Parts: sequence; C-alpha cells; structure tokens
Amino acid sequence: MHFEEFSDGQIWIAEYRVQLPLLPIKARMSIIRLDDGKLILHSPGPIDDISAKAIAELGSVAYIIAPGSLHHLHVADAQRRFPQAETYICPGIDRKIPGLPFDWILGPRPPAIWRSVIDQVLIRGNRYVAEVAMLHRRSKTLLLVDSIENYTSQTPDVSWQLRMLFKFALGAWNKARPAPEYRFGWKDVQAAQRSLQCILDWDFEKIILSHGDNIVHNAKAIARSAWTPLLHSL
Repeated sequence: MHFEEFSDGQIWIAEYRVQLPLLPIKARMSIIRLDDGKLILHSPGPIDDISAKAIAELGSVAYIIAPGSLHHLHVADAQRRFPQAETYICPGIDRKIPGLPFDWILGPRPPAIWRSVIDQVLIRGNRYVAEVAMLHRRSKTLLLVDSIENYTSQTPDVSWQLRMLFKFALGAWNKARPAPEYRFGWKDVQAAQRSLQCILDWDFEKIILSHGDNIVHNAKAIARSAWTPLLHSL
C-alpha cells in the first residue's frame, strides 16, 4: 500500500483492493497520529513487509480499529504485524467473527485514551450494519466507512460492475450517498436520525471515506445532502 499524507503530520491514508463476489472494489485505510505519537490503524488493509516498515516510520502502532460491520477483513493481519497494539471493534463484529481477539467494543463515546483528540458516534438504527463515525478534531476531519460512499466520474480505477450498480441500479453515481446496506436497512429511523444529526453538529471540513472519492470541499453540506432522505423521513 502507498500511504499519502492527508493532514499534515496527523493523518495518512492508503487504498487497498477488496474482492467481493462479482464486485471488485477498493477500500481505504487511515492512520491517525495521537498527541503522544502513537498510531491508530483505522479500517486496516492488507499489510505486507513494505507497508509495515512504512507504518513503523510514522510511529508506534498502539490501536487497531475495525470501525464498521464490514471492515474487519484485515484486522487479524494487523494484529500479527503489531502484536502490542490493542484492538477496538464495532458492535456486531464480536458475533460475526467469534474467534477474533479484541480488547474493547466501540460505543457512542470515545475511550479516554483518545478522547482529547477524537470524538465518536455509534450510528444506530440499521438492521444490517453498524458503524462508529469518528472526528479528528484538530484537522476537522470526519472518518466514515459505509454511511457515505462517493463514486464519481473522477474516481480512478472503478470496475465496470461497480459503475453499473451505482449509475443504474442505485442512482448514486456522481452523488454522495449511503451504501446500499444502509439505504435499505433502516429499522429505527429515530435512532438513526439522532446519530446522524450528532455527526452533523460536529465541526468538520473534510471527510475520509472508505469507498469512492474523499470529500475535501463543502463536506458538511454534502453529508447533509447524502442523509437528507432519512433525516426528513418523519
């Protein structure tokens, strides 16, 4: 993986491939440096020797985070590479992958170890997936995994299958929208609205997404637009 600096000396990102049945996609890993210099691996991807060396040059990995129900695939790999790191998972992964060791299940509030740097919200109300949204306050960067995806004509290396799905089946090409499992899986609308409104109340200017183009301009307006159908459904 190639790591690109997203926020000066604070956040780095890298893309990696995920092979879903009949649907090759890319995902995005983030590395966050805390005030004490320790690193968080957020939604880790596959880590080979070269990637591990590049990460080690940034600092010591202290925390591995699986922030969404579908973002656990390479956690075990990260644990092998960084055995001293603690693992924090999104609710539900413990039942989905019962053999995966972890130290804590993420909740609606940040743990004390990163509370001074990062805010978090557990997005509730979906029958299929859960997700913990995080705000890196200093850089005003919101980190999401599936609650918004942003595939556009400028997104590089998009498979034809994904293009067809988002353009014709979902009507979400060139439009930032929640992933399909979110759009069709809301069961407690009021709980979901409270979660999303809490995120919109944060002070953020950029959004790192797991899928599609990151949002670096008009981030709050785009997020609000992506979630408007749900926010206005009552």
